[in-house]
Amino acid sequence: MPVFSKHPEAHFTASATVRDIVIGMSDGLTVPFALAAGISGAIASSHIVVTAGIAEVAAGAIAMALGGYLAARTDAEHYRSEEVRENDEVERIPAAERAEVRDIFASYGLAGSALESATEAIASDRGRWVDFMMRWELGLERPDPSRALKSGATIGASYVIGGLIPLFPYMVIAASSRALLTSAIVTMLALAIFGAIKGALTGGSVWKSAVQTVLIGGIASAVAFWLAKMVQAL
Repeated sequence: MPVFSKHPEAHFTASATVRDIVIGMSDGLTVPFALAAGISGAIASSHIVVTAGIAEVAAGAIAMALGGYLAARTDAEHYRSEEVRENDEVERIPAAERAEVRDIFASYGLAGSALESATEAIASDRGRWVDFMMRWELGLERPDPSRALKSGATIGASYVIGGLIPLFPYMVIAASSRALLTSAIVTMLALAIFGAIKGALTGGSVWKSAVQTVLIGGIASAVAFWLAKMVQAL
């Protein structure tokens, strides 16, 4: 009998967490920077910029955290409603649901007795049958019960960390005009590092991810900065 040695699995399984960090950090790095830059054009004191920036970071983190929490809750509620509907269909129209299982297996190349055996194996257990239909017919994965809280906390914390980076130069440089240039350099550097880490975690190109993150974050920061300046000019 052949002996198969296990090989190390290097698949990335934390995509949801990385997505939450990306959402929080991206907004945290760009929005407070744009706000601070806009205020710097009208106020010479870095102290006022820091005060306004911290207030924005606090409000933004709360808003982002609530948004992430509610989005995850919505996904969970959607899954539950579809699960109830699928249970009802398995109960009322088992022949049609069985045919759908058969069609799914057939699309992967099963035929003949192998197709019938696989179909019967799934349909023989109600819970397994419903789970199979949820995943392969509807494309829905059962959500983690604690996902909503984790998502909200991750996005909120990431926003705070990202938001403090562009504000830090204003905390150590008294003149806001000088702090602005330093903040821009620090923010772009942070975006590059963040993009590189994101690329490494997701298995993509580190350099490509870093450049993309800097470009996207830079464009977003520039647009937000000019909007802030336009509002000031009104």
